[in-house]
Amino acid sequence: MKIVFASANTNKVQEINALIGNQYTILGLSDIGITWEIPEPGDTIKENACLKAQYVAEFLKKQGRNLTVFADDSGLEVNMLNGAPGVHSARYAVTPKNDEANNQKLLHELRNITKRKARFVTVIALIQDDTAQFFEGEINGTIAYQCRGTNGFGYDPLFIPRGYRSTFAELGPEVKNTISHRALAIKKLLHFLETGTGF
Repeated sequence: MKIVFASANTNKVQEINALIGNQYTILGLSDIGITWEIPEPGDTIKENACLKAQYVAEFLKKQGRNLTVFADDSGLEVNMLNGAPGVHSARYAVTPKNDEANNQKLLHELRNITKRKARFVTVIALIQDDTAQFFEGEINGTIAYQCRGTNGFGYDPLFIPRGYRSTFAELGPEVKNTISHRALAIKKLLHFLETGTGF
């Protein structure tokens, strides 16, 4: 079964493929002819995920192609920053997206703060037969005092998941893909695709 993942982020596409394995064939945006960035004007992570999935579903429908589509949106929410960067995580520092600039801005905002609790949140929106379903995953942790590790992307060099002393970027994909916010949301998505029910 072919499923379209509404993302042009190659890191995300690789991570999704690793999480899903061989159960489904995942098509990225370039595979279906979308080479431009999909707008993300939503006020919430859930809204952005839904808007991206709906955009791609409508694009395919105009071509007479009926494929299942899903999109995700993720955000890092830092307690002492009132939930920032949150829905603006991808473009926290600059537009277009720049992971290094985002990380440096976050470190700057937390420069005098020792309470560094945070959580990563992912919402997946699935469009199947014109019906939307949502699947959420979250993981709690803290923000490191400097970037650590070379694996991963986004805020992975700064986020230390609860129960660990290493950042996602230090833990690597083998560990991250079993405990992350995105892994938890994908697990719920796969359960729904296989059974038609949530959990």
